[in-house]
Amino acid sequence: MTPEIKEKIDNLVNQNKILVFMKGTKLMPQCGFSNNVVQILNTLGVPFETINVLDDYEIRQGIKEYSNWPTIPQVYVDGQFVGGSDILIELYQKGELQQMVEVALAS
Repeated sequence: MTPEIKEKIDNLVNQNKILVFMKGTKLMPQCGFSNNVVQILNTLGVPFETINVLDDYEIRQGIKEYSNWPTIPQVYVDGQFVGGSDILIELYQKGELQQMVEVALAS
C-alpha cells in the first residue's frame, strides 16, 4: 500500500464516527455480507458512512492491508476496526454493538 492510500484511508476512518468499507452503497449493497452490515446499522438507527470499494481498486486492496483483515465489508467505529459481517452480527446479537456506537457518537 502506498503512503498516499494509507493517508487517504486514515483520513476516511478518522473523519467518520461509523464507517463501512463495502461492496456497493448503503442504498444498494452489492453483496450479501455488505447488506447484512447495512441492515444492522439501519436497525440501530445510527448515522454511518460507506465507501464503495468497487469504485476504487487501490482502496479495495489497501483496506485489507490497512486492517490486516482479508475480506470486505469492514466496519470502523470511532477510528477503530471492529470487524466484518460475522463479527457485527455477533456484537449486535450480544447487545454490544449498540453500546459501542452510542459511546462513539457521544464522544
